[in-house]
Amino acid sequence: MHETEFYQQILGLTPPWIVANVTLDTEAGQVDIHVEHADGAKFCCPECDRQLACYDHVSERRWRHLDTMQYRTVLHAKPPRVKCPEHGVKQVQLPWAEKNSRFTLFFERFSIDVLLATQTVQGAAGILRTSWDETWHILKKAVARGKARKTDAVMPRIGIDEKAFRKGQNYITLIYDLDRSTVEAISDGNDTDAGNACFSQLSQAQRDGIEAIAMDMSAAYVKSAKENIPLAETKIVHDRFHVMKLATEAVDKVRRGEHRKLSAVGDKRLTRTRYLWLSGQENLSEQQRERFDAVYTQELETGKAWAYKEMLRDLWHHADATSATVYFKDWYKRVIHTKLSPLKKVAKTIRDRLANVVSYCTHFITNAVAEGMNSKIMSIKRRVGGYRNRENFKTAIYFYCGGLDLYPH
Repeated sequence: MHETEFYQQILGLTPPWIVANVTLDTEAGQVDIHVEHADGAKFCCPECDRQLACYDHVSERRWRHLDTMQYRTVLHAKPPRVKCPEHGVKQVQLPWAEKNSRFTLFFERFSIDVLLATQTVQGAAGILRTSWDETWHILKKAVARGKARKTDAVMPRIGIDEKAFRKGQNYITLIYDLDRSTVEAISDGNDTDAGNACFSQLSQAQRDGIEAIAMDMSAAYVKSAKENIPLAETKIVHDRFHVMKLATEAVDKVRRGEHRKLSAVGDKRLTRTRYLWLSGQENLSEQQRERFDAVYTQELETGKAWAYKEMLRDLWHHADATSATVYFKDWYKRVIHTKLSPLKKVAKTIRDRLANVVSYCTHFITNAVAEGMNSKIMSIKRRVGGYRNRENFKTAIYFYCGGLDLYPH
């Protein structure tokens, strides 16, 4: 098979386009493919699809194609233009590349696959033999393409959470589709305005279609949800993992205080036991469990706090919000009459937000998806040594976590 016929098939070209010439430069390690169209060919106006004769050509352009047996492969052509009575002189749509692209459709699709596999621009650039800027341009263009294709699909169950962009008080807010495990909106900051900015990226139909929204106990996000979601009071679910984290931190505060008192009189019973109280029993080794049992049976204040914390875990095992409320009120009465100040503070916090804590028993959602996505985002960020540009960071999140249709068609 002649090389022109070979590349005609490789590129998937059909009349009027033909491969006119192929040259190989072994020293440069490059194959150059020159594409032309037949004389008298007609092309569609890119605006109205009207069939028109070729008006003229722009200067020759180049497109990077998939490598041929490790040779860098470049396609050359002079794109034709048509003169439309309605839209004027327009460059026609080429079958091998999107408008304004310097890469063929095949190369862009492969590049997206490599970017998704490596999860770093630098790593993909090394495989593709492209510059960082060229590779980032492919990623950025893929996100723009995916967002343009996105429809306003209703998301019944969503989550809202914050993510640190840099050290210090530097955050972004994200909205997640809990059913699809995708990031749906991003805004700067972690206050009410940031929440409003995220919700504004959803259509009215999407906001009206929200049935439940998981979040931590951030007053800013609660306020934003109530301003943007109809009947939000009945749809907000304070994340159970966040609530239990507050309780676990309270146990640790009790332990630290008691440890100081015991250490002052030479009692080292709580030395190096922090992990034992913070971890679930199911996560302890047999040796750790034996040590925990030995300390717990000594009836320390830390043990009491831990027991109340474990009792709180059962709050989310009730069949409905009413029975969960009854259970909490009983738990609250027990805790509030103790001297465990850190745990009493947590009990009061839950009491003030109780309706949106026990709403879990109605909607059965958590922000576990958000936590998982946050881990993925941080992993991507670490691989590239961090994103200095906030907009680039957002673009990368959409590329890897947005569930977008990234590929050129």
